[in-house]
Amino acid sequence: MEPSGLAFLGAGLGAGLVALGAGLGIGRLAGPAMEASARQPEALGEIRTSMIIAAALIEGVALFGLVICIILAFK
Repeated sequence: MEPSGLAFLGAGLGAGLVALGAGLGIGRLAGPAMEASARQPEALGEIRTSMIIAAALIEGVALFGLVICIILAFK
């Protein structure tokens, strides 16, 4: 196997793990947030704002990881 093939394989595996981690992270975030908003509907705005900020941070890290995988694949 050529080194470029291994680079593509590593980048693909890395991108898959990044996507899996982001999905699990947002899933673990959204479940308790929905439960909290059901228990305290008056705090829905604060819960939603906190959830959106946390989801954006998770997606930012995932996007950074994906960019790193693409850079490593085409280096």
